[in-house]
Amino acid sequence: MIGKDNLIANQEFKVMLHLFGTFLGGALILNSFILQLTMKDAAETSSLCAFLGAIVLGLPVIYYAIDSLLSGGFKMTELAAVAIIASLSLGQYQTAGLLAFFMLLAELLQSRTAIGARVAIEGLIRLAPQEACRIMSDGKEERVLVKELKAGDMVRVRPGENIPADGKVSQGFSAVNQAEITGESLPVEKWPESEVYAGTTNLTGVLEVKVLRAGEDTTLGKVKQLILKAEGTQLPIMQIIDRHVAWYTPTILMLAGLILFFSHDVNRAITALVVTCPSALILATPTALVAALSCAARLGILVKDVSHLEVAAGLTAVVFDKTGTLTTGELSVTRLTPGRNVDAVHLLETTASAEQFSNHPIAKAVLEVARRAELPLLEPREVKEIPGKGIRCRVRQNLVLVGSENWLREEGSDFSTLRADEIQNAMEYSTLYIAENGKCLGWIGLEDKTREEARKATDDLKSLGCRHVVMLTGDRWAVARKVSAELGCTDVQAECLPETKLQLVESMKKSGYQVMVVGDGVNDAPALASGDLGVAMGAAGSDIAIHSADIALLNNRLDRLPFLMRLARKTRWIINENLLFGVAFITGGLTLAGFGLLTPVVGAILHNVGAFVIIFNSARLVRFGEDIAPVVQANAKKV
Repeated sequence: MIGKDNLIANQEFKVMLHLFGTFLGGALILNSFILQLTMKDAAETSSLCAFLGAIVLGLPVIYYAIDSLLSGGFKMTELAAVAIIASLSLGQYQTAGLLAFFMLLAELLQSRTAIGARVAIEGLIRLAPQEACRIMSDGKEERVLVKELKAGDMVRVRPGENIPADGKVSQGFSAVNQAEITGESLPVEKWPESEVYAGTTNLTGVLEVKVLRAGEDTTLGKVKQLILKAEGTQLPIMQIIDRHVAWYTPTILMLAGLILFFSHDVNRAITALVVTCPSALILATPTALVAALSCAARLGILVKDVSHLEVAAGLTAVVFDKTGTLTTGELSVTRLTPGRNVDAVHLLETTASAEQFSNHPIAKAVLEVARRAELPLLEPREVKEIPGKGIRCRVRQNLVLVGSENWLREEGSDFSTLRADEIQNAMEYSTLYIAENGKCLGWIGLEDKTREEARKATDDLKSLGCRHVVMLTGDRWAVARKVSAELGCTDVQAECLPETKLQLVESMKKSGYQVMVVGDGVNDAPALASGDLGVAMGAAGSDIAIHSADIALLNNRLDRLPFLMRLARKTRWIINENLLFGVAFITGGLTLAGFGLLTPVVGAILHNVGAFVIIFNSARLVRFGEDIAPVVQANAKKV
């Protein structure tokens, strides 16, 4: 990112240089007016000041116009250059100088806006500190530049400091403000093995972090690269304007010639050239898009191509993966069903004892419940974990089997202790059956809990016009139907393989739906690529998630999806407003110029006013969505 930062600095230097030249020429033109009004005998001096000012101001405009023509492109400067040359040839030095002054001012305004927009986007994602506190092998600290960090280094981050690299907490407990990366409004608690991201702020305790990714490889680095890349992409409307811009300048020159032919007034033709400089049309779309990208980044939404905003505005269907998207992806015990004459404590104690050395997510969920219940665990012996089936071991000399119903039946376990309706109810859960010495003790039901905001998000999407909200999962039908009903999905498909998900998305597209596919960006990659818009959830820290989808959510907030649709539609509305204003402004200005109701200088002033109106109208998008997360002034803390 250093190269890009230097580029911004060079651009700012050029802007300052041009600003100096503009105001130097402007001072000469102003001096000519003062001399003309106050000293009647200073006509020659006034004319000389006006001529020098017109040259200082006019030459850059003429240079830009010639450079544009030589490069085969057409910009607004050609029309301004023709107007300035015409004024100079007629000896109207003050008019030529004022025209050039206002044209350069407009150019500076646009350049400064582009640089400021980029700096604003960079500021939304808090920059990593310049230095870090690295822990040496002997335990001592040394201050090093962040760019010197590499994977495997240990760094110490004190309260109030920014975390210099992506990594995992090795020691310490703290709260970390991740708002600029993930868009989460509240600080996130961190403890050993928690992942932290470069550019986030440590708030309370001292953390020792093992560096996993540094520099441009961090989440912060990738996000910055992709946002800056998105600025260079175009909407279809921008491509249409680019294709037809070559016709604009010749057409305006012809109209100005017609005005001159019928009115015999050079000033009217010059005014026509000035007011039709297409600044408003040129600024209409990019200013709105930069503001939209800024707004999205503030809420942890990474838009990789601005054309995806156009797609998001017209979505009619959404396909969700269940696990890790609509649900948290973390199993928890929600049902404990002992058989007849079996104590629930004995059921849980036996299961947890057998599972205590397993790394399976189900085993971890059972152990968590046992720990909360403060049950003493017995050490299992002769433990054998059978992939896809379960665990066989001995607890208190008793043979214990923990696993699926089919496997326990294959092993000859007696299920007579359970009623038929209890076995039927187990179909709604991820179920763990337990048998001791051939007798089924009961079952433990686990669920992947739905996200708190999931139901509201699906309702909001339907209210925005997504008529079809589908949930896909590899789970059993009973589990899928239960979760789907909780979330208000219009359709559900269970026991799906990756190719099944892909086929369903393709089928929906053929039926005329504009489909958004939402997944975790890893096992849903084929479906994400197939949808009209692919959205990866929880992409912070995940290279695969960031690169596998069109849009990456750096957090797991499902309410960002309806917000994305509203932002896309608001952006489209603002762009249309800007374009309509630009067309009306140019048409009105050309008409007034043709009837002699505008002077060249007034036309130049109105030209700048039009550019200001477009910029301020687009800037409204930056504050869009403040009801979800307020605008934060992200001034990077240098450590």
